[in-house]
Amino acid sequence: MANIKSQKKRILTNEKARQRNNSVKSELKTAIRAVNTAVEATDKDAATLALASASRKLDKAVGKGVIHANNAANRKSAISKKVSAL
Repeated sequence: MANIKSQKKRILTNEKARQRNNSVKSELKTAIRAVNTAVEATDKDAATLALASASRKLDKAVGKGVIHANNAANRKSAISKKVSAL
């Protein structure tokens, strides 16, 4: 454990941020899984709705600094290819 007061505070804030980031990443995985499930079921309408939701969540994650912008772009590209292939 750190002795410096500012470092003790930093440890606490880092833990809060870590938990928040894990929550956001979990939401992303769920949203992308919803797109993949709709694609496997060949349900075009559900897939497009899920794609819009997932894209929005990916953009928000980038805004919060949870994932890198290029990571989000690659993921959006991959799921949009699957949806457009329907």
